Amino acid sequence: MKKTLLVFMAICMAAIAPAQQPGAAIDVKHYEFSITLTDTSDLIKGNTAVDVLFIKDTNAITLDLISKNNSHKGMTVLQVTDNGSPLTYTHTNNQVAIQFPATVKSGEQKTILISYEGIPEDGLVITKNKYGHRVIFADNWPNRARNWLPCVDHPADKAAVDFIVTAPAHYQVISNGIKTADTTTGNQEKRTHYRETIPLSTKIMVIGVADFAVQQSGTVQNIPVSSWVYPEEKDKGFYDYALAVDILPYYIKNVGPYAFKKLANVESTTIFGGMENASAIFYSDDASITGTRKSESLLAHEIAHQWFGDMATEADWSHLWLSEGFATYMTILYFEHKYGIDTAKKMLAKDRIKVIEFARKNWRPVVDSSVTNYMELLNANSYQKGGWALHMLRRQLGDADFWKGIQLYYTRFAGKNAVTADLCKAMEEVSGKNLKQFFHQWLFTAGQPKLQIQWKYDAGKKAVDITVIQQQNELFQFPLDLLIGNNLTKQVFIKDRETHFNIPVSAKPAAITADPNINLLFEGSVKEIN
Repeated sequence: MKKTLLVFMAICMAAIAPAQQPGAAIDVKHYEFSITLTDTSDLIKGNTAVDVLFIKDTNAITLDLISKNNSHKGMTVLQVTDNGSPLTYTHTNNQVAIQFPATVKSGEQKTILISYEGIPEDGLVITKNKYGHRVIFADNWPNRARNWLPCVDHPADKAAVDFIVTAPAHYQVISNGIKTADTTTGNQEKRTHYRETIPLSTKIMVIGVADFAVQQSGTVQNIPVSSWVYPEEKDKGFYDYALAVDILPYYIKNVGPYAFKKLANVESTTIFGGMENASAIFYSDDASITGTRKSESLLAHEIAHQWFGDMATEADWSHLWLSEGFATYMTILYFEHKYGIDTAKKMLAKDRIKVIEFARKNWRPVVDSSVTNYMELLNANSYQKGGWALHMLRRQLGDADFWKGIQLYYTRFAGKNAVTADLCKAMEEVSGKNLKQFFHQWLFTAGQPKLQIQWKYDAGKKAVDITVIQQQNELFQFPLDLLIGNNLTKQVFIKDRETHFNIPVSAKPAAITADPNINLLFEGSVKEIN
């Protein structure tokens, strides 16, 4: 996803409770969410079928669902059944605890039916768009699906999903997967059914309900690509969102096949600049449509997420960079491919500044398990520093091994969950290099090198004497490129507190430039001394 100022407003709200860890006793295999919506009330009525595989003997399970609060927002459970038989349950502290009459054995499967209703306080946002029209959009990241869906609201418990939405007939409905039915019923209502067979995390399970203008932008390797925008700006929106047809082939060629059966790009009221919901990306209606295609990087970022974040998913929130860092760097790689290396360098230089500024105020590693308000993870560590780690890894391995490692990692974890060590292992396998130090210092260590580089010209030796001092507390190991004058580039390996060396030159250089090709995440200064 791309961040906006609204994200930081959200951070200031009450902290989100820690997500339920993957259920110790169950693995959800499939959800069927049947949701009824009206124009006369914000009350939703839900019937959910949860197919669960029991992985331990147990007589009780727990699902996440926000309870009704004092402002009458939240959900009320009406009934829970198993094969038509009512089950005993409690719904307190935002969890539905379900009791079985006898112990369920490991390996058994059950379909639990939950009927409920309520006005969602979050997660399913019922509001008016900028043109004053009623719209309904899911906005589940990070663990906000529990506001309107009974579920295991954690990225590691992935499941196939069906959405069956009953709503006033004038709306169009978009969701994950393929539309299997669109049936007009009585009372000027329409029932729309979408099915996604690929297991997803709840954070990217969504519906969007609005008066849309829809255009088929094209197809990419038999994948239909569509644009869903507000009718008032359909011409601009269709033009801007059609860029997806150009972006999709790049990732297919370099990472692997696109996993889903469609790609819909949807104007919405998400609080994020963009939200990478599987096969139905939601973009903010605030700035994503201009008619000038200024949102190309936004589209490239969110489409990259279809591979990294949606298919290969972080196993826990602390490894979010495997989603956001990848999407950030894949966008830069796409722009390098389309516009050239100088464009990529400018993007990397801007990102480096953001990382340095963030570190000055927040001394945290990229993989940060101390955070429990997951909105706080939407920061320069997860995005720009994660992207920079991939860039430096690419430079260390070379393009061929870098892409082989990316492809191996994606193939291995598509449809599954991964942690940072899994990426390290894949990269080690293709390169034959030990990368544990690299991953430790850039992803599990706070900050980055802060360098003081001093040099002086020795006329007698016709050489420049250079000293590189690491000023930060924990030492890093890295190659450092130095441009001597205008055309002599030398690379030195830095690992100590102070490194001294000299470089022969034909005459005194006008200047020495550190990292001229933008390949190192660092801050510092270069100074000539007498």
